[in-house]
Amino acid sequence: MSTPAPPRQLARITQEQLDAVIKRHEMFRNARMGGARAVLAHFDLSGLDLTGRDLAHADFTASILRGTRLSGARLDCATLFACDLRNASMEGVSLVKADLRGACLRGANLTGANLFDADLRDGSMAAKDRDGSIRVLTVETSPSDMQGANLSSANMTNVRMGGAVAMHTDFSDAIMRGAKLVRANLRNAQMNGTILEGADLSGADVRGASLKGAVLTGATLTLTEFAGADMTGVLTDKPAGKALEQLPRPLSELVKLHTGWVYSAGQEGMPLDLSGMDVRAGGGSLAHAMLTRMVGRGAVFFGLDLAGAQMQAAHLEDADFRTCVLEGADLRGAALRGSLFNNARLRGANLDYLQISADRQVVTDLEGAKLRYADLSGVKLRKANLRGADLAFADLRGADLRGIDLTRANLAGAKYTADQFTNAVLEGATGLPKAITG
Repeated sequence: MSTPAPPRQLARITQEQLDAVIKRHEMFRNARMGGARAVLAHFDLSGLDLTGRDLAHADFTASILRGTRLSGARLDCATLFACDLRNASMEGVSLVKADLRGACLRGANLTGANLFDADLRDGSMAAKDRDGSIRVLTVETSPSDMQGANLSSANMTNVRMGGAVAMHTDFSDAIMRGAKLVRANLRNAQMNGTILEGADLSGADVRGASLKGAVLTGATLTLTEFAGADMTGVLTDKPAGKALEQLPRPLSELVKLHTGWVYSAGQEGMPLDLSGMDVRAGGGSLAHAMLTRMVGRGAVFFGLDLAGAQMQAAHLEDADFRTCVLEGADLRGAALRGSLFNNARLRGANLDYLQISADRQVVTDLEGAKLRYADLSGVKLRKANLRGADLAFADLRGADLRGIDLTRANLAGAKYTADQFTNAVLEGATGLPKAITG
């Protein structure tokens, strides 16, 4: 017979002692003489600072890390079995293949964390008392407990969460491809925009959760309970909006006709209008296609290959380009207001203004667009309108941002250098240091 564990009283470690352990661990990680793997099992590290430190492969088994600062730390392959991580600051932490079985993450902030292939399944420890009885050593519950945690925009690809308790947890815009969520308790969770391609939600309880704009293509939903869940705009294997079969001709033929229309200045062919269409079933690639001045308001391009596509002056307001490949695409002067580019790859794309004549320019309009975790490295964005856009955790390194309008834009966690914002409008922008915003 097992009995619940009383409140744990573990040996307290000081910041000075912790720093010494981490120093030796970092020496161990760099194969230097005198290094030693950090073994911090069964210690109380509450409120200490591990910000940005390398603790990959460290052992924190059954330790208490309540309120500990772990932002940007590297904990790949670390053992955090049955740890108490309540209210810990873990923004941008790397937990690739970490063992978090039975861990308690209530109230923890893991915004933008990398939990690729991490293990968050049930877990408990047992110890034998002097009288021979078995005592279960857990934080509060045996399942991994994530109630109230913030995992928005986290990479949770292939994460294992079988039986985990994640009620009221925020998974908004998280990547959960191939996640194992069998029998997980996700009641009232926020999963807006969450990408759950190929995830297994068999027997999961998703009642009352918000899945607005989530992606469930290829997901296993056997006996999944969705009662009361908000499924507005959810992408499944069924067409979202109008199916391509409703087009007058096959998409490939329409693209050829549009190409002729562009090159003949409207004298031949016909313009392409994909407004409200679900383009995902159109063959999977529009790479290097001539789509100049096309219309596709509200169209769904999710996951498509559009590398090198010519899309100048296109009207693509409220379109869905999440996870699309747009490397080297030409989007100068395109109307992209309210469009979704979360996790899209736009490396080297051209979103500069379009020079119509000597005295007329058309700027690329991305007002209110979502570009969370988008790869915008090396992109040309001169004078682009990004008012109110969400660029959290986007990669802007090497991008040309001269004269860009970032009024009220969100750049929390974005990657950039201070000299990129020459003549930029930054009024009300958040996530930028005062040295840039003034």
